[in-house]
Amino acid sequence: MNQRFTARLALLVTWTLAVQPALPAGSYDVLDTSNSEMRPLIERVALDRGNIQRFYNVTASPERRARMRKFYEEVQAAQKAMNFDAMSQDGKVDYVLLRNEVEHELKRLSLEEKEEAENAAYLPFISTMINLEESRRKMQPIDPAKTAETLTNLNKAMEAARRSIEAELRGETTPEALRKRKIVGNRAAAELTALRASLRNWFTFYDAYDPMFTWWDEEAYKTLDNTAGSYISFLRERVAGMRPAVAEVGGAPAGGPAPAAAGGGGGARRAGGGAGFAPGTGARAGSTDDIVGNPIGREGLMVELGYEMIPYTPEQLIAIANKEYAWCEAEMKKASREMGFGDDWKKALEKVKTMYVEPGKQPEMIRGLALEAEKFLDDHDLVTVPAVARETWRMEMMSPERQLLAPFFLGGEQITVSYPVNSMTYEQKMMSLRGNNIPMSRATVFHELIPGHNLQGYYAARFKPYRGQVGGTPFITEGWSLYWEIMMWNLHFQKTPEDRVGALVWRMHRSARIIFSLSFHLGKMTPEQCVEFLIDKVGFERENASAEVRRSFGGGYGPLYQAAYLLGGLQIKSMHDQMVGPGKMTERQFNDAVLKENRIPVELVRASLTKQKLTRDYTSTWKFYGDVPVN
Repeated sequence: MNQRFTARLALLVTWTLAVQPALPAGSYDVLDTSNSEMRPLIERVALDRGNIQRFYNVTASPERRARMRKFYEEVQAAQKAMNFDAMSQDGKVDYVLLRNEVEHELKRLSLEEKEEAENAAYLPFISTMINLEESRRKMQPIDPAKTAETLTNLNKAMEAARRSIEAELRGETTPEALRKRKIVGNRAAAELTALRASLRNWFTFYDAYDPMFTWWDEEAYKTLDNTAGSYISFLRERVAGMRPAVAEVGGAPAGGPAPAAAGGGGGARRAGGGAGFAPGTGARAGSTDDIVGNPIGREGLMVELGYEMIPYTPEQLIAIANKEYAWCEAEMKKASREMGFGDDWKKALEKVKTMYVEPGKQPEMIRGLALEAEKFLDDHDLVTVPAVARETWRMEMMSPERQLLAPFFLGGEQITVSYPVNSMTYEQKMMSLRGNNIPMSRATVFHELIPGHNLQGYYAARFKPYRGQVGGTPFITEGWSLYWEIMMWNLHFQKTPEDRVGALVWRMHRSARIIFSLSFHLGKMTPEQCVEFLIDKVGFERENASAEVRRSFGGGYGPLYQAAYLLGGLQIKSMHDQMVGPGKMTERQFNDAVLKENRIPVELVRASLTKQKLTRDYTSTWKFYGDVPVN
């Protein structure tokens, strides 16, 4: 019976294979066959780190930092015991990748410790809040009467801290001291917001499930929660100088009960009163009052540049950006002359900003530009676009609140379109229309979709996906899409002077991002100066410029993220010229190969493609832009 079944199965498999159609090119004929010796360790590290971080989940906790430091030191020991010289090239690349990640995380823990010491001036009571949640995580016994006393004393300590700081605020201060106070106060407000959520988790764990706990602790917790909400508002508004936050419809007002921990997914709801502010943040259209940021200084920038394998100083990168900006301005003047505006490229840009579609037509326009770019790629045989990637990208519309942080569309597996809605004021509608005009959109739709973020994400999920579990760098994520802006320009994708202006304004913007973001972290520019810089040097609308700066320093991006767009693109272009220029690879071979290396530092992509000799302690010396003197 078993033999007859086996024979029938073999016959069925043979017949099935014989009648199956050929696999579509670029879909299933090329699969990930990498076999790195480091893959098991990287996957284990990622999983164990996730477990530890979910258990030690109070970010301000010294115990958490100590446990994470111990974890990373154990990973270092495991790596040192491995036979590096016997590894394949993929294994050596992954070894350096993981080593670089662990070293950087240890440095970040030290930076966190330094910042916590500064925050303590505004949060002298937080150890008690931390201890409550950590005791619950360890399932230690609880005495409801004692915890009620703890909550009451904690409330008194928080009120005393506020009185003490209010007295300090009445004293004289220098501009530099005021700036430092705003930065640290803003950080402290964010930290207390997270601790308030942890305290809510602690309370709801016991509430009603332990009747004695509820009897003793309910009122004490409510009082403390209200005090914490009020103190957070005080830190934001009085210490950091931000406008009062505005709550969403259905949410708690600023200073009221803490909301439940939010999960991922879902778009932002519209806030009461129409557009003009971001819910819960105090952001107002065109205003910089809510933009404080956390400048990390030159030493911090050098740490981050080392992690990203960029062997240039911040000053040298600003010099690169100034050179790139000068090229953009010269090209802008050429296009401006063709449009009849002489060297006044800002007038040419103003003309381009009037070239928008009427309300309701933007999705149709975006789709047309996406298909135009895909055809251009096919006609020039530039990159392999799998059929499923081409078929399944999607489109959504962006909420007016989110447009305060992202005034232009965003992309990935889907493109999120930024465009005006009826609840916006006339000025806001016009700024959104003008900022999302056809020529400027033509230069960036492919940045977000194919061959940009959408295609990159498709490959990253299918080729060496384990690399995405450690590291991750904007220099390849954003650099890849920016590289295509450079390539499409060089291949004359933009045919008209208007389209060239639309492309150049983004190149100018990416140059300006390097200058203003690094200058901010060096303490040489304020957020207000960054906004004015974008208006003056790039020609952005004020609200769009404010939104860009808010997005840059709002806390969701690393300190080098904004600089990574153009710098990463220049890195990949330099690597392209090294590999494609001499004929070592075709355009398609090179671009496919970069995609299959996943999102790792560009220096390591280059090492993989060129079979560069690597050592256990390898650090980057690749000057992708040549020697850069600084005046």
